[in-house]
Amino acid sequence: MSFNLRKVANVTVVEVDGQLIVGNRQDLKQKVLAELEGGAGSFVIDFSRTGYIDSSGLGVLVSLSKRIREAGGELRLISLNEDLRTLFELTKLHTLFEIRTTLEEALAG
Repeated sequence: MSFNLRKVANVTVVEVDGQLIVGNRQDLKQKVLAELEGGAGSFVIDFSRTGYIDSSGLGVLVSLSKRIREAGGELRLISLNEDLRTLFELTKLHTLFEIRTTLEEALAG
């Protein structure tokens, strides 16, 4: 499991490689909050290499969304596979997050 951060057109793109679970959720939170505190405002989290998110991973995403919004920023999610899309729909989290298919769509939105 790793998190790779890169900048694309003033947007911080966070690539999640592996599962987002209880054992690594704090790593993601710390990296994103460090960027937020450093002045970043727009974030895209890329799940193209993620097959599973547990409840604690969902909780971290909700927490990050709240913190980013409070700071005047925005968070978008991209590249959710079919299982992850279903998870977000069943938990009604698709109403909280802007979910796009590709990075290009997220940057254009």
